[in-house]
Amino acid sequence: QGAADQTPHTLFVDDIRTETAPPATRAPATPGGVKAKGYERHVNITWDPVEDPALAQYVIYRSMNGGPFRAIGVQRPGVNRFCDFLGDPHATASYRVSARSSSLRESPLSPAVAASTHPMTDDQLLTMVEEASFRYYWEADEPHSGMTREDTPGNDDIVAVGASGFGIMSLIVGADRGFITRQQAIDRLLRITAFLETADRYHGAWPHFLSGSTGHTLPVFGMFDNGADLVETSFLMEGLLSARQYFKGNSRSEQELYKRITNLWQTVDWNWFRATPKRDALYWHWSPDYSFYIANRLTGWNEVMITYLEAIASPSYGIPASDYYSGWVGEDITNQYANGKTYYGITLPVGGGTGGPLFFTDYSFMGYDPHGRRDKFADYFENNRDQAMINQEYCIHNPHHWKGYGADNWGLTAVDGPDGYVPYEPTADLDDGTIAPTGAISAFAYTPEQSMLAMKHFYRDLGAQVWSIYGFRDAFNLQENWYSGITMGLNQAPMAVMIENHRSG
Repeated sequence: QGAADQTPHTLFVDDIRTETAPPATRAPATPGGVKAKGYERHVNITWDPVEDPALAQYVIYRSMNGGPFRAIGVQRPGVNRFCDFLGDPHATASYRVSARSSSLRESPLSPAVAASTHPMTDDQLLTMVEEASFRYYWEADEPHSGMTREDTPGNDDIVAVGASGFGIMSLIVGADRGFITRQQAIDRLLRITAFLETADRYHGAWPHFLSGSTGHTLPVFGMFDNGADLVETSFLMEGLLSARQYFKGNSRSEQELYKRITNLWQTVDWNWFRATPKRDALYWHWSPDYSFYIANRLTGWNEVMITYLEAIASPSYGIPASDYYSGWVGEDITNQYANGKTYYGITLPVGGGTGGPLFFTDYSFMGYDPHGRRDKFADYFENNRDQAMINQEYCIHNPHHWKGYGADNWGLTAVDGPDGYVPYEPTADLDDGTIAPTGAISAFAYTPEQSMLAMKHFYRDLGAQVWSIYGFRDAFNLQENWYSGITMGLNQAPMAVMIENHRSG
């Protein structure tokens, strides 16, 4: 490491694999079915999986302009897709793929396939982003349950209940746009609902995290969070109810899906989560061992509007509509709902401070159309649009002078940043220069022109640093020259779904 300049350096090693068997003494089989498809600045290479215990990784080779094939990257088993970001909208490349063992015994290369990049219209770019985001839920799902993994790379057995609800809505987008067939989506949903019918539930509500292989609760957030998570359940139900409405055909499989979702919907006991004697609000968590110890009351303009809407609408365990104002609005206990202040010339009717992280504008509204919907404080569509506009204006004014902020580089919302999970928002305390593509792009239904500016900048200018096999990476921070290495289940679907909500109304 120090030979070039006689200076000690640090070598970072990741993707560590532990093998319990002796290294393979032979090469795996050559991958088949290799395909390449060009987009505006990148090429997607896919292949059929190699089912061979000797397989340790795939190796992708590229030839430019008829030159020699050179290795440009590797991919881990279980992922049969590679993104080659060329950056040039007028390039042609050829690709071949091999498989090799951990002792570097490599198969012969696959036959070559070629693809060309080409300029794309705005509409084509939107389809490209929708499909790439959708692929996370279709290809990187936990195979036993069909549910959505918390993140990738990550613990492959941890599935996230709320992110799975978002993923279900992305399956609707995938079927409607023809990325998969309608029957493929139904088959996946039948697997998901079969899993949910036997997974751990507490008064009808699921936990935040489940083991995809067993269906049992995983208390990832600590010992007290070992039971029901009503908010994550409401996100899951948002997806399931959307699917029940979309796949409402006469076929046997669609009728079976409708019946299963209806049963899951009717067996969530929303009333149980009105925890106090006053019974004027919903509470987030319940544990079979610690009851309502966490005591997180659902109040204020945030992501949990959908929880109240579903609880009020429940045909079997409905709560009083008055709980919307006493609980969600919190009229008697908080000043965090009504706002009325002006930021950068934009008046925000409701929401704390400058509105909070942008996921407030999409989590509840992926399956609930805010057009013309209001309470006595605000029109929901207008308030969400104003929050997104304030978010962009904050980045234009850039009070901290962070590198890169501007009209085409905005989107402060909750993501894993350089120092872990932070609910980023346009305030002095919750802004460290970290931008999340899901923030600006998931606001597409409210701010299409501003979101398109950001989307083109992320894709065309930042390119390979932020675009991967499942679309835009989780986040980046130009100030620290930091780019996320993960794709998160909560963040890809809102981009696909909210773009589609804009396109279809």
